[in-house]
Amino acid sequence: MKAAVLQNPVEVDDLVDWGPIPTMIEGRSVTSGRLLHKGPEGSPESGIWVCTPGTWRCEVERDEFCHFLLGRCTYTHDNGEVIEIEPDTIAFFPAGWAGTCAVRETVRKVYMIR
Repeated sequence: MKAAVLQNPVEVDDLVDWGPIPTMIEGRSVTSGRLLHKGPEGSPESGIWVCTPGTWRCEVERDEFCHFLLGRCTYTHDNGEVIEIEPDTIAFFPAGWAGTCAVRETVRKVYMIR
């Protein structure tokens, strides 16, 4: 099997339009990205994800590890826990995590979903 490599993820600009977030609460967040790897039946998956400002409902279906490279947002769990994201933040969202995401400055992250 061949390794998947992507250099300088902050500078990658040949992103694919992945469309608007379907669970918007306020604004209109639009996503784009670049897939690095997708395994059999879609799992695991890794790549770059970009999202423009807005607030939306977030429900994590599978474990996701993220390294946020750019932007600022706030994830608020349904239990009230607040997670502030800024550049160079690493976060892990377990399957079943649910709450809201409020993107204040367009975010760019590298991610791995299993």
